[in-house]
Amino acid sequence: MKKLITYTLASVLAISLVNCTEDFDDINTDPYGISDESLKQQFNNIGAKFPPMFANVIRIEPAWNYQLQHNLNADLFSGYMTSPTPFSGNINNQTYSLVSGWNQTIWTDAYDANEGNGIMPYARGVHEQVQTVDNENAIMFTYLSDIIKVMGMHRISDVFGPIRYTKFNDYETTGQYDSQEEAYHAFFTDLGTAIDELKKFEGIDAFKNFDASMFKGDVTMWRAFANSLRLRLAIRVSNVDPALAKTEGEKSLASDAGLLLEDNMEIDMGGFVHPLYTISDSWGDIRMSAEMESVLKGFNDGRLETYFMPALGNGVEGEYKGIRMGVAIEAKSEYGDHSKLGEYLKDLTYKDWMTSAEVYFLKAEAALRGWAGAGDAQTNYENGIKASFAQHGVGGADDYIADNTSTPADYVDAINPANDYAYPSDVKIAYNAAGTKEEQLEQIITQKWIAMFPDGQEAWSEYRRTGYPKVFPVVINNSGGEIDTDIQIRRINFVDSEKNTNGANVEAATSLLKGPDNGGTRLWWDTGSNTF
Repeated sequence: MKKLITYTLASVLAISLVNCTEDFDDINTDPYGISDESLKQQFNNIGAKFPPMFANVIRIEPAWNYQLQHNLNADLFSGYMTSPTPFSGNINNQTYSLVSGWNQTIWTDAYDANEGNGIMPYARGVHEQVQTVDNENAIMFTYLSDIIKVMGMHRISDVFGPIRYTKFNDYETTGQYDSQEEAYHAFFTDLGTAIDELKKFEGIDAFKNFDASMFKGDVTMWRAFANSLRLRLAIRVSNVDPALAKTEGEKSLASDAGLLLEDNMEIDMGGFVHPLYTISDSWGDIRMSAEMESVLKGFNDGRLETYFMPALGNGVEGEYKGIRMGVAIEAKSEYGDHSKLGEYLKDLTYKDWMTSAEVYFLKAEAALRGWAGAGDAQTNYENGIKASFAQHGVGGADDYIADNTSTPADYVDAINPANDYAYPSDVKIAYNAAGTKEEQLEQIITQKWIAMFPDGQEAWSEYRRTGYPKVFPVVINNSGGEIDTDIQIRRINFVDSEKNTNGANVEAATSLLKGPDNGGTRLWWDTGSNTF
């Protein structure tokens, strides 16, 4: 049975009416006069903090928020999508002139408690409210909130690097940053504690009324998700700290919590259309990327027809046609008729946080690295492909897996041949167990990249970590030399609101980076090479 983690937008709005105030420090007030004792008896004072946390890890509604939180940054930088719209005269994120007003939203959704935003303030609220309840089961909410917090905040760290995390709950130090290395160590600690401590709460349904999921607060599944997330983060740090990665990865692989190998972690969108469908179909602001065209068409991949729609014009009617990022665009009409995102988005009722396909690919890389309990790399690789095909209702997985000849196609621009690009790899589908570890890694990450679509944040992180798949360099670079065209964008600079209100701590955080506060500086785990 598919097990879902859900939130209903109606409940989010209802709870927001109770909990959100204009004052950042007053998110725990109750304007309706319900007694504190009544709230504590039913855990409502704790549970009311969860809907905003669920909502802000990946914002579903309004669509413009998703567009700024993910789409006009990570979705582009990952090689998944490209915008045909020349925002600001084509001087924008796509040409490496980073737009602070766009990128501010990423930070706001993590830290701003006003109007229902924020992950960290509401996680702190859970911790505070747990202390007021004289019930031995209350502590389970702390562990559950920590899992959601790590899910949201590792993504924020993977954008900016240093973040406000371990010192956030203390109001005296809430503005101080951790280095990314410190934050990741804290992520592992929080996940490990949650996985271990929640075991004693399996079978207790205290979270049921605040989960609104098909498994109604099933702690067993929460443990499996947390354990899978730990494996994701272990793989993330495998180049920069192999010992830490192996230790944490092998904990996941050996844990009685298990992994999400049959079920996806999915968030109910409460009846709203997936924001990517609105951005692509209604607004016309996003289209298929050149890289997706090259890989999916070259591989004769059956997921192509699910992920994207045939082009409508520009002399490529009926073809699946992508756009290369960072090219000269004068008007949306030039590339606007290229392939929209697939109609399947319109019918989705959920948003993935993690899929079983990703977990199989994590295991494949863990096996490649020799981690105990990972199993066989090729078997995990092939199971990952099968899981992705099944997720999207696409047949022919066995024939696809056996294909040892197809390679990504060269990209041909339908408008300007100056943008053509020869795909710089002959990576194939059929697993080559006799290849070098680097060659096997490219196969694993390329298929993982296909399977994780449309989660551009994870895809961009994995590209930066491994260099795979081969994301095309921009043609126009408006960064003023801050971002190397060939190395490509590595992070997003700290946002203006933080610089204006928390300047001293931002300055201290900048000293924790490997270089200046700009898009060309690598993150801690981004070593620029693999360690095989």
